Amino acid sequence: MKVSGFTFVRNAVKFDYPVIESIRSILPLCDELVVAVGKSDDTTRDEVGSVDSGKIRIIDTVWDDTLHEGGRVLAQETDKAFDNIDPSSDWAFYIQADEVIHEKYHEIIRKAMNDFLEDRHVEGLLFNFLHFYGSYDFTGDSLSWYRKEVRIIRNDHTIRSYRDAQGFRKNEKPLYVTPIDAFVYHYGWVKPPALLQAKLESFHKLWHDEQWIEQNLPKSEVFDYSSIDSLAKFVGTHPALMQDRIARKNWQFTFDPTLKKTSLKNRILAFFEKLTGWRIGEYRNYRIIR
Repeated sequence: MKVSGFTFVRNAVKFDYPVIESIRSILPLCDELVVAVGKSDDTTRDEVGSVDSGKIRIIDTVWDDTLHEGGRVLAQETDKAFDNIDPSSDWAFYIQADEVIHEKYHEIIRKAMNDFLEDRHVEGLLFNFLHFYGSYDFTGDSLSWYRKEVRIIRNDHTIRSYRDAQGFRKNEKPLYVTPIDAFVYHYGWVKPPALLQAKLESFHKLWHDEQWIEQNLPKSEVFDYSSIDSLAKFVGTHPALMQDRIARKNWQFTFDPTLKKTSLKNRILAFFEKLTGWRIGEYRNYRIIR
């Protein structure tokens, strides 16, 4: 079995992405890892190039910043990386620059890739997600967070990144996937408030034009973390690769998990989900077959 990893990134230093931790977290599972590094305003390319591994191959790209269509440029950059992986690989392991895989899931993931290697009905492997918010101590637990997404796909280039690169489709149809008992740790909402605000302002430009941003994006120097509706205290462990970054954090965030700001309707839906495991009306860009 041969596995290629792939990812894309731009301005990781400027916006404090844990891209090095992200890359290193899947390296043990990959025979190679293709990183599409967009032309940046910082030292992102040097940082990625400094990772001491013969498995990493960098391709230099230029983002189409004129494309204000639902974050479509993110899918384009994902496809650029995917299109450059080794044609002989069986699986392609996708990870975004703010996602990290805990080492405790490595054997589970490797076993799943082996188990379904010859089952061509399985086009991808479906991961659970933990979305950290505000600090490394809290995760989002309301209905607004997506619970699962595809992060390993067949090396089949009829599969394309979909919309804003959250998932994939094959010939415009959702992939047939099997769930695995592994989590992606998503750290995109854990940054000092000023950096998160700057990152969000930059990312809005991938979805909207300047007029929309001027009319709809509140002017602020820092992000208001207090607007969140519901969080849960995180009681597990973070990946070993994240420990130094966590130790260096330099801002405070507090939240009382008992204070829920969700509507009565959403509280009822959340209770039903907890009781049954089924989320009513959940968006699924995949088809589960195992």
